[in-house]
Amino acid sequence: MAVPLMPKATALWLIENTTLTFEQIAAFCELHLLEVQAIADGEIGIGLVPFDPLVNNQLTPQEIKRCEEDSTKHLTLKEYELILDRNFKKGRYTPVSLRKDRPDGIAWVLKNYPQMNDLTLCRLLGTTKATIESIRNKTHKKALSIKPRHPVTLGLCTQKDLDQAVEEALKTSSNNSIE
Repeated sequence: MAVPLMPKATALWLIENTTLTFEQIAAFCELHLLEVQAIADGEIGIGLVPFDPLVNNQLTPQEIKRCEEDSTKHLTLKEYELILDRNFKKGRYTPVSLRKDRPDGIAWVLKNYPQMNDLTLCRLLGTTKATIESIRNKTHKKALSIKPRHPVTLGLCTQKDLDQAVEEALKTSSNNSIE
């Protein structure tokens, strides 16, 4: 079963804003019942900011209401792909707030899929060949602070787009090795 993003913070929000039982919250967040009780009592998670699963497209109000009415029912997380692809527009414009993370995403792809060609990587992450080359050669202006991080979690591309690019790269590399 898929776990909601930030399970303890989600559990805190559910405790504060719903009448769900601790058992329902523990099952949904995949936490131990005692851990949920400790969060409710304020013994753990002090300073934890509640994470709203409605705003973050993990639950619907109808799903919460359904489970509040019957304590034997369990919450169901919305389809995981919808969470990853939520609010992601086609096109390669990267907001200013995410541009600083792009070199980390490029480094991750270069580390995990070295067979991916530069053109595919340019289309996937909206970058240039010069930037890719400078990261590969460690001559990028921020080379000392680049940490390879998954581009989907950085919000630079969708998981579906990444999977398609990897599949294309693997096909290309297997075709080149046959020749």
